[in-house]
Amino acid sequence: MNSTPLLGIIVFLPLMGALGALVYRQNERACRLFALTVMLTDLVLVLSLFALNTSPQLAGNWLRVEDFSWMDSLGIRFTLALDGISLLLILLTTALGALAVLVSWREITDHVAAFHFFLLAMLTGILGVFLATDLFLFYLFWEIQAIPMFFLIGIWGHERRIYATVKFALFTISGSLVMLLALLSLHIIHARQTGETTFALLQLMHTSFSLPLELTLFGAFALAFAIKIPLIPLHTWLPDAHTEAPTAGSVILAGLLLKTGVYALLRFAFPLFPAAAQFFSPLLLVLGLTGMFYAGWIALAQEDLKRLVAYSSISHIGLIVVGLSVWNVTALSGSMIQMINHGITTSAMFILIGMLDERLHTRKLSELGGLWKIIPVWSGFFLFFTLASLGLPGLNNFVGEILILVGTFTDRPWAAVAGFIGLLWTVLYGLRMLRKSLWGNADPRPDIADLTNRELTILIPLCIGVLWLGLHPGPALEIIGTALAGLNSGKGLLTLAP
Repeated sequence: MNSTPLLGIIVFLPLMGALGALVYRQNERACRLFALTVMLTDLVLVLSLFALNTSPQLAGNWLRVEDFSWMDSLGIRFTLALDGISLLLILLTTALGALAVLVSWREITDHVAAFHFFLLAMLTGILGVFLATDLFLFYLFWEIQAIPMFFLIGIWGHERRIYATVKFALFTISGSLVMLLALLSLHIIHARQTGETTFALLQLMHTSFSLPLELTLFGAFALAFAIKIPLIPLHTWLPDAHTEAPTAGSVILAGLLLKTGVYALLRFAFPLFPAAAQFFSPLLLVLGLTGMFYAGWIALAQEDLKRLVAYSSISHIGLIVVGLSVWNVTALSGSMIQMINHGITTSAMFILIGMLDERLHTRKLSELGGLWKIIPVWSGFFLFFTLASLGLPGLNNFVGEILILVGTFTDRPWAAVAGFIGLLWTVLYGLRMLRKSLWGNADPRPDIADLTNRELTILIPLCIGVLWLGLHPGPALEIIGTALAGLNSGKGLLTLAP
């Protein structure tokens, strides 16, 4: 336990900022500055956790736990806990949150205060998902993170935004309702077995099930998480949501929301239902590999840059799920660091596409070409982040991919070979995208400006993250390794006791 509720402050500061942004609805510039200040403050608070919580003596245990009474009669407590994995994820969340505010500086011109309200409120939900260990609290944050996205797409999205919003809502709500039923069932079953009314993860892990019941409950949790990841064939909402969302929405969606599904599988579904997780792990492995091949193939046929990157995101997430399903330390370390890598590179790609769309009002590859001569600085960044996405050695994605493949080869060599072949699709659609956008003959178009100082301020930190994790991933892997040090190879569980 910690006397200062630093985790609680980190979680709720964006929500307080969201309410504060509404005060500035008559002053757009002040609203933007206020929202940016809130997220930068939250980022500084997260960075302070690194100074407090990187001791190797804490291996296998939580780095920080904050537990408060809430609705004790119902067994609900306000419990937040931090380990190395959630530490890196909340760092990514606050950093991308600040960049999302900067990205929207000129793109969002209508209802600016309302936009920042929904954006910051969503970040509170995401931070809560990464830190909550009371399952009722986790479910509350799980819903909070999704609701603002409906409005961000539906109000500030592009032409088919209503269609994309409805599709996103139907998928998300369906999965959440199924998980809620399973969560309540788990709570009731535990109470009947032990006489203890609780939603605490550590206590619920000791609940006993028959195998059919455990498979059913795991399936309900996994369905909600698979929709958010998203796994094939539950992926169809994602390309539409990305295509229609404003740039900040795509950044948060690709960089953070998709990670909550993978994280929830690791943190909740696998520890609560270990026998079912072991039973379903071959299915998860096949679905992850299928996603790599299928999404990569579809990406090859895309003409809209945003839609192409959306399908590439599904392909990359597929590899992360492969590492998760194998469940050994090497593959898990690769999957966890790859979540961070994917959040950086894919967010950067969506940001660059948004900047291009602001200038040319098009994202179609057939209408591009010759951009290297017209906007060379933008083109240089686009080439850099595309190469990172392709897994070029020395850049961040290579580290996660090689760890996943090596860890997978240890247990399932055929899956590692298939995963390597799946990565070849990434090279094909990535090089096709570069060739059609950066080189060739440019269509006649008015002169357009290259990147501004604000845009460079957004992209340079992402470049530093790519190079740092690509050339010196040791510190991040050590933090992840601390969280994975409590692995029980027999059960495939993390040691969750504080």
